[in-house]
Amino acid sequence: MLTVLVLLLLVPVTGAVLSGILRPAATRAVAVAAALVTALLAGLGVLATYPRALTITLGGLPWLPGESSGGLFGFLLDPLASILLLVVTLIGFLTVLFSTSYLTEKNRDHPVGPQDQARYYFWLLAFLGSMVGVATAPNFLQLFIFWELTTICSWALISFYRSEESLKAGFKAILMTHAGGVFFLLALLVLFAETGSFAFDALGRLGPGLRGWVFFFLMVAAWAKAAQVPFHTWLPDAMAAPTPVSAYLHAASMVKAGVFLMARTVGAGWDVPAPWGLVLGVMALLTMLVALSFYFVQDDLKRLLAYSTIAHLGYVLLGVALGAMGSVVGFRGGVLHILCHGFGKATLFLAVGAVAYVTGTRSISALGGVARSMPLTATAFFVGLLAVTGIPPFACFWSKFMILAGALELPAPLGPAVLILVLGESLVAFGWMFYVGQRVFMGIRTPAAQVNSDPPPAMRAALVLLMLGCLLAPLAGIPLVRLLGG
Repeated sequence: MLTVLVLLLLVPVTGAVLSGILRPAATRAVAVAAALVTALLAGLGVLATYPRALTITLGGLPWLPGESSGGLFGFLLDPLASILLLVVTLIGFLTVLFSTSYLTEKNRDHPVGPQDQARYYFWLLAFLGSMVGVATAPNFLQLFIFWELTTICSWALISFYRSEESLKAGFKAILMTHAGGVFFLLALLVLFAETGSFAFDALGRLGPGLRGWVFFFLMVAAWAKAAQVPFHTWLPDAMAAPTPVSAYLHAASMVKAGVFLMARTVGAGWDVPAPWGLVLGVMALLTMLVALSFYFVQDDLKRLLAYSTIAHLGYVLLGVALGAMGSVVGFRGGVLHILCHGFGKATLFLAVGAVAYVTGTRSISALGGVARSMPLTATAFFVGLLAVTGIPPFACFWSKFMILAGALELPAPLGPAVLILVLGESLVAFGWMFYVGQRVFMGIRTPAAQVNSDPPPAMRAALVLLMLGCLLAPLAGIPLVRLLGG
């Protein structure tokens, strides 16, 4: 099993290096192969360890005092790590596959020449490797190292087009997410100084006062990484990145690192201070409602999806907060939402990318009747929409159901209030997203929609596989989350 886990890290990193030095045609083939092998290794690892948790220690830092002088680095593959690993690797492979056709000179929205391919795939595969490191980290220190690597890769990919807009967006993203990283570092320093350990459960060894402060520092780090209020503004601007990057980093992967941090912290088996669990939940609800308020003024499809992502990351943190307040079902629902939302939102983003590739625009007001010439893309958009908004039997219905059931485990009036707010957000979000989908894909064709067909085969294949994921993701996720918090 050690070999599989080591290869999980080495394969995408090796693919990144090779992509950076090979010719464009070979670069695409190497990138697809590396991403596919990584996804297969992840599936093998998850199946081989289920239902157990596997911890492998490779070494430590002997000059540090306390526990860190022994087993510090290594791998942890448990049900929580498995959830994030499946999201990162499966959607990562489909993103790379989609990119092989999207990132070309035929793209009417953003043509890309062969000279830029190596740079794109290098950073994309480096990011994939970094997220594997985040998912399998056995302690806070190793998680922090890979956390910061994802920040650097994200900056490079957001800035990929090197336009003034993309460079500003990349700088804003790295500034705000790294600010969160500073709070993560503060938490590490206090934790190590007081306990001599970086273990996830080491917070339980702190005194009540310090425990609350360290948890707060980790919350701020998670809020910044997951684009939660008040750090939410970087994510809509990051839509200046290529659409596959938006689908992967800013819907399915990097932003999930923030919520994964809180899930890992809360699920480590120590008693979270009750007031801080309440703060986490209130901020999650506030973020959901703030993000919803921005839906109605967006004309760019990608920016609309960005605000939807912010809201759904709030769903995950709400579920984690319910777990901190004693609801095991709510916690499981929040973790399951990491997987279910990842497939639904990646489907939406890549469907929008396909529309932009063919028509040259993402403007809601400029598009209409697109389904007549792009039926597969339209189907993918509506499947993703139904999945994300929680319509049964699609993926997010199951995770939202568990979150709502968890809310009802809280005492009145808190539980019913949470239920009402979440149901209200879900209803309004569904109505507006369906209205936008109907406007873009149905009705009379606008001049921008006068196109001939769906996108190339690689992009169509990625969309079909993602649509399957919108239905099948809970089948993989529910058995895993049932092992959490029991």
